Amino acid sequence: MSCAARIDGSLMRPVLEGVRVIELAGIGPAPFCGMMLADHGAEVIRIDRPGGSDPLSQDQGRDVLLRSRRSITLDLKRPEAVEIVARLVETADGLIEGFRPGVAERLGIGPDVLMARNPALVYGRMTGWGQDGPLADKAGHDLNYISISGCLAALGAEDQPPMPPLNLIGDYGGGGMMLAFGFVSALLATRQSGAGRVIDCSMADGAAALMAGMWSLRHNGMWDRGRGQNLLDGGAPFYACYACADGLFIAIGAIEAQFYARLIDALGLAGDPLFVAQHDQSQWPAMKARLAGIFASGPRATWTARLQQRDCCYSEVLTMDDAPAHEHSRARGSYVEADGWTQPRPAPRFADTDIVAPRMWRRDSDRAAILAEIGAVDPDRVAAGQELWKNRMSAG
Repeated sequence: MSCAARIDGSLMRPVLEGVRVIELAGIGPAPFCGMMLADHGAEVIRIDRPGGSDPLSQDQGRDVLLRSRRSITLDLKRPEAVEIVARLVETADGLIEGFRPGVAERLGIGPDVLMARNPALVYGRMTGWGQDGPLADKAGHDLNYISISGCLAALGAEDQPPMPPLNLIGDYGGGGMMLAFGFVSALLATRQSGAGRVIDCSMADGAAALMAGMWSLRHNGMWDRGRGQNLLDGGAPFYACYACADGLFIAIGAIEAQFYARLIDALGLAGDPLFVAQHDQSQWPAMKARLAGIFASGPRATWTARLQQRDCCYSEVLTMDDAPAHEHSRARGSYVEADGWTQPRPAPRFADTDIVAPRMWRRDSDRAAILAEIGAVDPDRVAAGQELWKNRMSAG
């Protein structure tokens, strides 16, 4: 039994249970942050916009990033809706938003206004460029934010333009996950001091922070070549992906000497002069070409059978269709279903702690309950009544 286990063997409650967060609808990083908080037990109330907030007009009921939230739709251009947000904030630990700088203030829900109603509020601001600086008011997306961090230039093959890494680095790693870390950190500080905090979370800043390890390599003379020619960007023959005869791919990550030795031995290359000096970068192109030819000579199953048990940092490159069925993913339950939709299980895991079973988002599913909890009148009903009165007066 771990040190966290209870004496009676029961599971402890999710680590953020009892935390209440108001999420103003956005796309990308802020929803990812909301998902992470909800995944670990926080009550997240997502305030959506009339007509939805997805720029691609997707079915948001299938959006994994929105899972496990409570939901209410409000038109924040109406003062009665803004007042509902303020009253919700009075009951909450924090709020997260992804507006451009100044938008929340123009709506009347900036940090100064809301922290006057709740001085212990953690106010999380998620932007691409940050709250200030010459680009602060400019439009952009993940690709733009990671481009100025030195990150994008390092991704892709040496003879090709930089390769967009999905939107993993800006939106999710440098954005949403950084905001979640900042939120929990600020929450801890606020509970000690009683004073709220405002978080200025920028995807450009976050992407730069994710490059810390590359700066370390650079300072040690180990990251001094162009894109696709360094240790971790596909330049090293022992840290790269290769195509097999059946068109499938494998990944080799044999950086340490012992793993490299096992790989070379398993491929029958031990003692080959080309492979003796692992870190001779002048030989890397020839080494890589040789390995590419070897792996292209057989199907992936052949290399899995030969290398999987040699503990040489080998793995198959799986598609999204294949990943949930992998034996390791199945053994750990790394993927779950919610309302029939497959998705990653909440991470990270906590020993002896109950998990939050994901549930898919439904628009306005909690509208009546949320309004009742703060004793608010539904602004849509008020607006409908006002419109009816105007029509009657016109007709009269």
